[in-house]
Amino acid sequence: MREKAARKNIQVKSQICQEFAQYDKCSTNNACGCFHMTDVGNIEWINTGKMNYARYMHKASILSNGQVLIMGGIGDRAIALKSAELYDSSTGLWTVTRNMTNARFGHAVSLLINGKVLVTGGNGNGYYLNTAELYDSSTKTWTMTGNMSYTRFGHTASVLTNGKVLVTGGDGHSQYLNTAELYDPLTETWANTGNMNYPRYLHTATVLPNGKVLVTGGWMGDYLNNSELYDPLTETWTIAGVINNSLSYHTASMLKNGKVLISGGVDPKSIALNSSVLYDPSTGSWTATGNMNNGRWAHTASVLPNGEVLAIGGYNGTTLNSAELYNPSTGTWTVTNIMNNPRSSHTAFVLTNGKMLIAGGIDNMPLNSAELY
Repeated sequence: MREKAARKNIQVKSQICQEFAQYDKCSTNNACGCFHMTDVGNIEWINTGKMNYARYMHKASILSNGQVLIMGGIGDRAIALKSAELYDSSTGLWTVTRNMTNARFGHAVSLLINGKVLVTGGNGNGYYLNTAELYDSSTKTWTMTGNMSYTRFGHTASVLTNGKVLVTGGDGHSQYLNTAELYDPLTETWANTGNMNYPRYLHTATVLPNGKVLVTGGWMGDYLNNSELYDPLTETWTIAGVINNSLSYHTASMLKNGKVLISGGVDPKSIALNSSVLYDPSTGSWTATGNMNNGRWAHTASVLPNGEVLAIGGYNGTTLNSAELYNPSTGTWTVTNIMNNPRSSHTAFVLTNGKMLIAGGIDNMPLNSAELY
């Protein structure tokens, strides 16, 4: 039974790998790698400086100084990376910073209240990791911190209102995990907390305004359509209702009105979903909202300063360069201008200047390009 479920999951994950295997010859040394402004007809997207390393399935965090730190991921020749680099929005350039101790992809990242960045778990070229390390932006160095109790890949890490980090689920190599653990930045140690009701990985976790954590969807040998709430005060989980679809590789966006928007993902038939649903913490209920114009998974969906949500890229049988905006007031999606490069498994971050930085991803090959919206 587990072998059949694993094969089904591998079919979904391998779609990205198949893109990589096609490997079109477009490098930073030829014309397609040149830095340029976008065409006049595409004024909303501007190419910015290229990363030093092409990468996808990496992670990013905005630092207290406004710079963006990117680390890990899968690079050329499908090798996990330990490299890290910094983006400066004032210059539009990337600079290499110290390498992590462990190469990793499918890891999780958290910006701690002390300004350091915590990186946990992931896959290090075939072996699953329980290691964690801290990046100090003042010294630009990485140091190892306490190990998690479990190896985890495709897990989540959420900074709680008390400053601790809640890590949930993931693929533990020999099993999908329902375990959760807490990291204390003061002691740099981990402590087990209450288990989720369901094992899950490639799920989402969102910290709500009331301090609880909403976990949705994911995979446990089959796709999940349920959600759970973690209460930091009691360290317990309760079921939080059923989403419209069983899904994974979806996104969760914390709206300014306090609701959570779940969009896209892939379903048990490997179909890219265009559906969206809203969770209302005040009522504990789920309601359908407007569908996206394109089904997509392995995309990003980021809340802009004006409260709208920008969903970009992803995969639906082909890698997408399309982008669309969700208006919480109307519950509808509107197509906006396309990116300069199709990409999936990328990162997206709203900068301190209000612009959005999109970096890396894959489109037949790992990308080192970056764009601003």
